[in-house]
Amino acid sequence: MFTGIIENVGIVRAVRPKGTSMEFEIACPFADELKVDQSLAHNGVCLTVEQVNPPVYKVTAIRETLQKSNLGNLEAGSVVNLERCMIAGARLDGHLVLGHVEAQGECVSISEVRGSWEMRFRYPAEYSGLLVEKGSVCLNGISLTVYNVTADQFSVGIIPYTYEQTNIKELQPGSVVNLEFDIIGKYVQRNLAFREQGY
Repeated sequence: MFTGIIENVGIVRAVRPKGTSMEFEIACPFADELKVDQSLAHNGVCLTVEQVNPPVYKVTAIRETLQKSNLGNLEAGSVVNLERCMIAGARLDGHLVLGHVEAQGECVSISEVRGSWEMRFRYPAEYSGLLVEKGSVCLNGISLTVYNVTADQFSVGIIPYTYEQTNIKELQPGSVVNLEFDIIGKYVQRNLAFREQGY
């Protein structure tokens, strides 16, 4: 379980295909604190730490993960957002994030607005029931508030701290991002679907 508050960024050192999976070596400032079997979110995707050799650690993404997320686009030098799993009893500063990316979105536009940034993204319309005005979305692992929501697009506002401390500053129109929709909305939608079917 995560919160969508990015702890730091990592730099991909190596990418190796392993059958239908992909193995990544990533350098990060807190690699010496990591342990094998620990869960770590990469651009919002929960992966298991398999090997630690500070300042580098190793994780593997399976085919399903590569198809649903932008991790398959990573190469040596890519910057990834990192978040360790939340600690029970700690503050929940973002929103509940599982680290299970459902879809990819595409950056449509970026505009600077007096010291902050407004970014607009296109997303698959089949998920439109999971986005509500001023609700939450997890974008590349970042917990953000959405606005100007339509059936296939939404906007987010980015403050300078988030811009500087995450890989969101690397985005440009056409960039692909990982999206995880609010778990509460997913449960509500599923419950309503069951009711319509008479369950």
